[in-house]
Amino acid sequence: MTAAGRPVVRVVLADDERMVRTALKVILDAEPDLEVVGEAADGAEAVSVVRELRPDVVLMDVRMPEVDGIRATERLLASMPAPPRVVVVTTFENDRYVYEALRVGAAGFLLKRAAAEDLVTAVRLVARSDSLLYPAAVRALAASHGRREPGALRVPWAARLTDREAEVLRLLATGLTNAEIAARMGVGAATAKTHVAAVLAKTGTRDRTQAVIAAYESGFIEAGRT
Repeated sequence: MTAAGRPVVRVVLADDERMVRTALKVILDAEPDLEVVGEAADGAEAVSVVRELRPDVVLMDVRMPEVDGIRATERLLASMPAPPRVVVVTTFENDRYVYEALRVGAAGFLLKRAAAEDLVTAVRLVARSDSLLYPAAVRALAASHGRREPGALRVPWAARLTDREAEVLRLLATGLTNAEIAARMGVGAATAKTHVAAVLAKTGTRDRTQAVIAAYESGFIEAGRT
């Protein structure tokens, strides 16, 4: 716990460039509620370190030697009963590697040119189980790299969504928070949260990012619009 009584978010850094890891560590360790507990120089090492240390959040470089960030993320999420939240770190946002990382379960992505305060905010955000969703970028990634099904009506979960849930899914794709969704729909925060949970359950996804990816890939939402 920090002096303010908040739990410390434990972070592992995975990047093949030592200077990048050092810079990230300096930024994160300067915050009282964040702590870098481990580092890895490639994807295979990242899997080993994360399994041993069980951090809350992993900042995972996408392109690393031997095992890249996509495969490392996939292995972690498939092999750990309570896996950490993974944020992939990349140089270019419109990158097929980023889209693949999101598809296998990453909670979001962060650009290497992001400001220090954005990095800190991102770690805190995903640590409390929110998704780091950039609607415009995810839309562009889906348009460029998504593999779309023949039509939304052929996706079993699409027919199971109520009208309200379908609306919530479209609002999720615009990046709205639960509170913003509640305000937009004119319902209470608890009701909005219940609708979001129902969307995740019916789409068979673990978080908001995965639900939005599923919506684009199925054709439920057109990549050119939300």
